[in-house]
Amino acid sequence: QVQLVESGGGLVQAGGSLKLTCSGSGSISSLSIMGWYRQAPGKQRELVATVTGRGATNYTESVKGRFRISRTTNWKNIFLQMNSLKPEDTAVYYCNYRRLSYEAWGQGTQVTVSS
Repeated sequence: QVQLVESGGGLVQAGGSLKLTCSGSGSISSLSIMGWYRQAPGKQRELVATVTGRGATNYTESVKGRFRISRTTNWKNIFLQMNSLKPEDTAVYYCNYRRLSYEAWGQGTQVTVSS
């Protein structure tokens, strides 16, 4: 079982920065893929960024060059550094863990970007 807790969300002005933290516990495997998703009001949940156990990263096109995902070597913490934030980044951000058929989610942290 994997438990995930997100933190670091808040209210910022457009152009500002936030750093989200996902704190994991339980049976976390380095062979997994962890990532950040977000869901804005009235929209589907979308993938923001992922990082593999070998450190490979991937980003959705809209955040490339602005967001950076990283992790500690023991996978205890996953981070999302968000720079140059835009109002369209406003959403609840969720930490996600996937390994084989197993998936776990955190409860989410709200990010609100004002114009």
